[in-house]
Amino acid sequence: MKRVPVGSSDSNLITVDHRGSDALVRLTGRIDVDSSPDLRDCLLAILAEEPLPCAITVDLAGVSYIETSGIATLIEALRMARHHQTIFCLQGLSGAALRLFEVTGVLALFEASDCGQKVS
Repeated sequence: MKRVPVGSSDSNLITVDHRGSDALVRLTGRIDVDSSPDLRDCLLAILAEEPLPCAITVDLAGVSYIETSGIATLIEALRMARHHQTIFCLQGLSGAALRLFEVTGVLALFEASDCGQKVS
């Protein structure tokens, strides 16, 4: 396992753990219009790696707040992962963040990503 801290600010942290051919992206803090670009850069960098990971899991358990810009970033990464035939899934989604995913109808996109793990 290789752990790489990717981005951090006063209240946000992105770490990437590589386990074999898979990547686990752990997020903490707020995912908003200010932090979404760092998340986007991180996910796109993972999807540009050679060889591509077989699966990318984004752990949202440490996320205290997420807005639509964060969801848009995750959808963009999901689309790119599908294009590259890489599994992309979420874990640790709960509380207000889970409700936002449900209300917007986006949760079904990630449940259909065949990650073999529970979203919540």
